[in-house]
Parts: sequence; structure tokens; C-alpha cells
Amino acid sequence: MYLLAWILIGAVVGWGTGRVLQGNGYGPFMDTLMGVGGAVAGGFLMRSAGLASGYGGTIVTALVAMIGALLLTMLAGFANGRRIYARQL
Repeated sequence: MYLLAWILIGAVVGWGTGRVLQGNGYGPFMDTLMGVGGAVAGGFLMRSAGLASGYGGTIVTALVAMIGALLLTMLAGFANGRRIYARQL
């Protein structure tokens, strides 16, 4: 159950982070995959630390999965020379 939640969270956060970064970079598919990888890694780190028990643990691991997906996608984008920019409507 946790793994499915981490994958969904990572896909959404990775895609959204890729949309915020300027330039072509890796593309939306790879941004989504990097988000999933970061979310799964963050979630497993929290479970191995023993912070995944009960409903509070579910929320904590979901938040860490979001942070992991965001960090991995942004770091890979920065390594590729992409920058954060604000879109104008």
C-alpha cells in the first residue's frame, strides 16, 4: 500500500517539478520517473528509520516521499543546466 502511494506521489511531484524548470532537459516522462525514484527512496528511508507506524507514519512517509521526489528531480535538472522560472499567464 505504501509503495503504490509513493509511486503516485512521486509521479505527480516529479511531473510538476519538471514543468517548473526552464528548458527541455530530460522531458516530462523522465522527470516523472525521477520523481517516482526519489519518492520511493525517501519512503524506504523513512520506513527503515522506523517512522512508518500508524496513520501518523503514513503522513510522514508521504511527506518525505514528496520531498525526495522534488529534490531528486530538481537536482538532476540543475545538473543539466536548467533553472527555476516563473511562468507568466
